[in-house]
Amino acid sequence: MQDSAVVPREVTMQRMMRGFSLVAEYRRDQEYTVADRLEERARDAGNRPFIIFEGRTVTFGEMNGLANRVGHAALAAGLRRGDVVALMMENRPEFPMVWLGLAKVGIVTALLNTSARDRVLKHALGQTRARALIFGSECAEQVATLAEGDRPQILFESFHPDVNGGSASGLVATRKLAAAMGEASAANPAAGTRAGLRFADTLYYIFTSGTTGLPKAAVMSHLRFVNAGEVIGGIWQLGPKDVLYNVLPLFHGAGGMVVVSAALRFGVPIVLRRKLSVSEFWNDIRRHKVTAMYYIGEICRYVANQPPRPDDRDHTLRKLAGAGLRPDVWKQFIERFGVEMIVEGLGATEANYGISNVDNKIGSVGRLPYPEASNVRVLRYDVERGDYVRDASGSLVRAKPGEVGELVAEVLDGPGAAGMFEGYTSAEATEAKLLRDVFKPGDRWVRSGDLVRFDEEDYFYFVDRIGDTFRWRGHNVSTEEVAEVIAQFPGPASVNVYGVRVAGEEGRAGMVSLTFPDASRFDPGAFHEFAMERLATYAVPLFVRISHAADLTATFKLRKVDLQREGYDPQRTADPLYVRDAKAGTYVPVTGENLQALGILPFAGD
Repeated sequence: MQDSAVVPREVTMQRMMRGFSLVAEYRRDQEYTVADRLEERARDAGNRPFIIFEGRTVTFGEMNGLANRVGHAALAAGLRRGDVVALMMENRPEFPMVWLGLAKVGIVTALLNTSARDRVLKHALGQTRARALIFGSECAEQVATLAEGDRPQILFESFHPDVNGGSASGLVATRKLAAAMGEASAANPAAGTRAGLRFADTLYYIFTSGTTGLPKAAVMSHLRFVNAGEVIGGIWQLGPKDVLYNVLPLFHGAGGMVVVSAALRFGVPIVLRRKLSVSEFWNDIRRHKVTAMYYIGEICRYVANQPPRPDDRDHTLRKLAGAGLRPDVWKQFIERFGVEMIVEGLGATEANYGISNVDNKIGSVGRLPYPEASNVRVLRYDVERGDYVRDASGSLVRAKPGEVGELVAEVLDGPGAAGMFEGYTSAEATEAKLLRDVFKPGDRWVRSGDLVRFDEEDYFYFVDRIGDTFRWRGHNVSTEEVAEVIAQFPGPASVNVYGVRVAGEEGRAGMVSLTFPDASRFDPGAFHEFAMERLATYAVPLFVRISHAADLTATFKLRKVDLQREGYDPQRTADPLYVRDAKAGTYVPVTGENLQALGILPFAGD
């Protein structure tokens, strides 16, 4: 349970150092890769389970052999060290097998979101200049949306047992991954294959949420991968008896980097699921004696929403880490389920900082016990103006305890992982993330986009995403990018996208105000079809408001504050309001009956 006493700063630091001390000696120029780490586990823990999935167990030794076959098969297909191969596959053991195998021979993998299709998929492949694509047959439909000329020349398909007995692609010139692996060696590639590759070299690309279907490819080095798992595993103090649980997608940083990295470092198994099953959650935990799980807040909320049971504490789950955990759910996991350690944090896949709450202070995203020794600062930010606060000389102003500001982190060029910012494949996107000459000439600071506040004890609290971004279902959604897509829908004079709070949900749901002189001209079915074809599912607005005129500022910017305040409450506006009915494939009027049928609570204020 949370200790009400103030935790001394040195105690917080000691708890943090359980993780950071493990990576303190790593150097960016060190000749070491994740492939080397897999080979180490194959030698010292070869018979231990690595992935447990739907009744199948793959040991570290078996994974090493399978990865070797992938690497040799890639070389036989004409791929070479330094090439990029895209990977699109749902959660299953073959996913890490592929990218680990490619890493064995110095090939970089681009981890594709399984919902990518059409121009979204084309854009992702173009951003990374992928020479080949390895896809699961469960994703063949998405791949088939690419024009033949937009597909990489080399295509490999990995059969999925639930898809028509294995294959459903029908794509021309597709090779079968299993057959190619069957002809390849299971032996480790020759020592010289990865000669000269260093910790700072790229392991793979992870794509940002890409709300309009135009994601950015974030660069992930071998060092970043190793750092992610070792820090949290050290804080958790993982040991031989621990078992990890993962329901997060393997193409994301949390499930695909943090969890896999921790398993590889500490030689512990991952119980992998395709996705979260609330009904099977505790059965899985008990069956496999799971001790630790990485979460996003939504997962914990779904679990906590289940009715109490007499055996709520009859399990082995004792350690959690992640982001987005609401205080009420946090308390339930401690008091109702008996979880002993919850490490809430704040960061991002590509971030050059990380804050972790190692003191179980409910509601806080972490503490910087000695903030001046870190690369993190908080700049005062005027939310109404959408800009930084400046003093009389025009300089940016640091926030004081209790004030809201944007978290920024200085880019450090030291020998280790601290402060390392690897950016994106796009130089333009990388530069847009940076502030320069903030406190001294030549300094560079990464903008987090997160509004935070901190108290006198330097515990940090997440406030919101800046301006035109909100967080929904674990994804950061850019209102500007969504609006740009919706603006192509024929009819409305203006499009204003914003996030609104939904009672009982974390983050904000998307809502769009469409300006129509005549509300009857709005076709809810056509709009739903249009949005679904062009936006990622989580970026499709949950609510639609039909306005007669746009609310503009003096500088002709769309105003959002009042719209957010009124939300989807019919009592606060006479404008027609609609809510998305995904099963019906349309939007229906916001009424108490419709909200109840869709499992959405009435608007409770913003």
